[in-house]
Amino acid sequence: MNAMAPVVELHVVSDATGETAARLVQALEAQFPEQEFLEIRHPSVETVDDLHLAVNRMKGRPAVVVYTLVEPELREAMRAFCRRAKLHYCDLLAQPLDAVAKVSGQAARMKPRARAPLNEQYFRRMSAIEFAVKFDDGVGGGLREADVVLVGVSRTSKTPLSIYLGYLGYKAANVPLVNGIDPPPELFRIDPAKVIGLTIDAQRLSEIREERIRWMRGDRRYASLNEIYDELAEAAHVQRRLGCPVIEVSELSIEEIAHRIIRVVEQRAAEASTRAKATS
Repeated sequence: MNAMAPVVELHVVSDATGETAARLVQALEAQFPEQEFLEIRHPSVETVDDLHLAVNRMKGRPAVVVYTLVEPELREAMRAFCRRAKLHYCDLLAQPLDAVAKVSGQAARMKPRARAPLNEQYFRRMSAIEFAVKFDDGVGGGLREADVVLVGVSRTSKTPLSIYLGYLGYKAANVPLVNGIDPPPELFRIDPAKVIGLTIDAQRLSEIREERIRWMRGDRRYASLNEIYDELAEAAHVQRRLGCPVIEVSELSIEEIAHRIIRVVEQRAAEASTRAKATS
């Protein structure tokens, strides 16, 4: 890192919690790995005075402002304050709100902290999350009913991936691959198009397991590189038997892995459907 480079302040201003803007800020930070950032949140901003106070704290600082404000009065005031203070700013909601209003022909509610409707998509998501919890780590059946089946050794993010896929509305089950224990026979009988293998760099896996041992006081062989190499080799053998695609998860976020999984599963399902139609 350049020792002379200033710390860039990323100010997240929101009339709610600021989670939407915070996700963008995290994506920004990832694109500048050599830059040091300081993230500062200003949540629950409700008045022009609140905005003025927040901007005064940024004035003269190496700051970038990212904000999600629903009310037009607050958005206009924020733009004016930032320009006056010569701050770089990004209004995340203005353009999307205008675009959706133009396409739909409906005016936005302009209601801060508005909740998404309890529609079919919401209940599908809740059902998928419950499914992921119920059939986590090879517990119970559920492989046939699942939209996605994840297969990999311990600590390849199978559980958080299953929950996140559930949040996206996909029913996910996962099967741990353990040396000396045969996978459930049903794994080899389900639709192979929905099976996804997970793998990880051995050194990275050792580091993750070392950290878990530190907290859980487990068997140190769990993080031994020799043991891990054997586990990964056996897992690769099972994944080859399944004929499933394998995703390397070492350097990917849960969100990135999940979207790759969805893309692969949907592509394989479409190819299987095309083949079925061609032979019918």
